[in-house]
Amino acid sequence: MINASETTAIAAIVLVALGILAWGYNRARTYGKLGILAWLQSVILMAPWLIFFGLFAAGIYLNLVGILFLLVASVVVYIYLGNRLRAEGQDAILRERAAQKLKDERETNLPPTSETAPKTGEQPEAIVPEILPIPEDDLKLIKGIFGIDTFFATETISYQEGAIFKGNLRGEPETVHARLSEKLKENFGEKYRLFMVEGTEGKPVVIVLPSTNDPQPTTLAQKNLALVLLIATIATSLESAGLLLGFDLFSNLGRYREAIPLSLGLWAILVAHEIGHRIAAKRYNIRLSVPFFLPTWQIGSFGAITRFESLLPNRTALFDVALAGPAFGGIVSLAMLVAGLILSRPGSLFQVPSQFFQGSILVGSLARVVLGEQLQKAIVDVHPLTILGWLGLVITALNLLPVGQLDGGRIVQAIYGRKIARRTSIATLVILGLVALINPANPIPLYWAVLILFLQRDLERPSLNELTEPDDTRAAWGLLALFLMLATLIPLSPGLAGRLGIGG
Repeated sequence: MINASETTAIAAIVLVALGILAWGYNRARTYGKLGILAWLQSVILMAPWLIFFGLFAAGIYLNLVGILFLLVASVVVYIYLGNRLRAEGQDAILRERAAQKLKDERETNLPPTSETAPKTGEQPEAIVPEILPIPEDDLKLIKGIFGIDTFFATETISYQEGAIFKGNLRGEPETVHARLSEKLKENFGEKYRLFMVEGTEGKPVVIVLPSTNDPQPTTLAQKNLALVLLIATIATSLESAGLLLGFDLFSNLGRYREAIPLSLGLWAILVAHEIGHRIAAKRYNIRLSVPFFLPTWQIGSFGAITRFESLLPNRTALFDVALAGPAFGGIVSLAMLVAGLILSRPGSLFQVPSQFFQGSILVGSLARVVLGEQLQKAIVDVHPLTILGWLGLVITALNLLPVGQLDGGRIVQAIYGRKIARRTSIATLVILGLVALINPANPIPLYWAVLILFLQRDLERPSLNELTEPDDTRAAWGLLALFLMLATLIPLSPGLAGRLGIGG
């Protein structure tokens, strides 16, 4: 039976989910059919994990086939709705362009009215031009790249060391950005960069900035810092391995050889994560900084901070680079975990309480499938790969938290844009703070929250083409990654674990 605390938790989750859906529906209604279709996409993306956790809380366990069916069905419906949304959006754009063209033609053909025509003897009001940081000759050439079939510029505003051009977008963002960037490069080479973003009024604007604002390469001092952090992370990974084996490495330096195998396993996960980032970055000719590894005594390392040293062409590139690291590291971790569970037998190196597997929905579910009745014993013998795989999944999940410049924050920014990414960052930091207060015995949430606040809280700078969103398939992969992150970090309650047969 479900106890009172579990009933309250389930009710709270259901109410929050329904509240989010209702809030989204109210906002979507104002946008008509397009808004409703977009809202339905959100519902479809939320449905699998709501169904999974809802049934799980009710004591109904979905096997792997059921979970895959939910995910596949969700992706299929999501893509179908996405196609409908794009089709409706194209129709809306065509209608808007036709209306704008008719309006422009009317305004061009209309004679000046008494209100707009200057009165006899009246001097026109002097207009003081805004001083722009871009040289006047350059500004004239920049304005010349715009056209009625690409971006019809109507206003120029000073912005940082460049300028913002307001106007009307007259084509697909990806095509228009490519054409404007090509013209800008023909006139100036690499002197300026052209960004196409959403302005404060919700309309597309073009921003031109000098290339001196590009991300700067890693300095020698930063490389030295990265080296120090690398050495520190090697030390903490060895110390963590020693603690897992039951000894303090720094008090028993002569036993360092015993810690090396586990430490190398952890480093295999960390290196796989970084390789994933760099393979994806190379595809888009994006330069990445050296990794700044983050040492920690608890799990060896929190992963690494990797900066972009070049501008991102679009949000799809941001998504691919952000997801590739957790994908590579997560696959290696999951393979280690499954292999470790399969290889676990009486007499394996580690003996852990069966309650150990209640610490994660994902790990507990996999362990239940592979180990079966063994989880009902008080002590379970497990292979070292099981521990390494779990540690790797935790590191991957922590980096998938949707906040700031973490991989999860970059994924949310790529899929949903900067406004939503900013909100999820705040919400995630608040949740980490609450978890740290509720469970002070676990220092990881507080430590991670502090690191994020000082090092990773800001969003990534906008890409050159910020208007074109990643496709539906990428959005589905992103939601799957966030789902697995939650399934890794959320523990099983004792009641649910008992119904699954986890715990002696």
